[in-house]
Amino acid sequence: MKTNELKMKIDLSKVNLVTDCLKVLSNPDRLKILCVLIDSELNVQQIEKTAQVCQPTLSQQLTILRKSKMVSTRREGKQIFYQFSDMRILQIMQTLYGLYCMNDMDSN
Repeated sequence: MKTNELKMKIDLSKVNLVTDCLKVLSNPDRLKILCVLIDSELNVQQIEKTAQVCQPTLSQQLTILRKSKMVSTRREGKQIFYQFSDMRILQIMQTLYGLYCMNDMDSN
């Protein structure tokens, strides 16, 4: 595809939406949380242990992810489970994994 063709297909009205999304994803703790949620929903304790993000940081970052509608919650008794709610974010995470995690970055 030529550069001019690409420019014609870009919807500039979505720029703010995209930059807001990228700002949320740019935090290392939030990115780790999303990484551990790729395969399944997890409760807060599982996220804390797997992502290695301690309280109260974990609560703050989960709140931001929830407010940005990237994750949703489900309550089971006293436990709160988190999962992806925006499949576009899941696609971004899978792309990032393919670009940065599957290959040895040190070889580039």
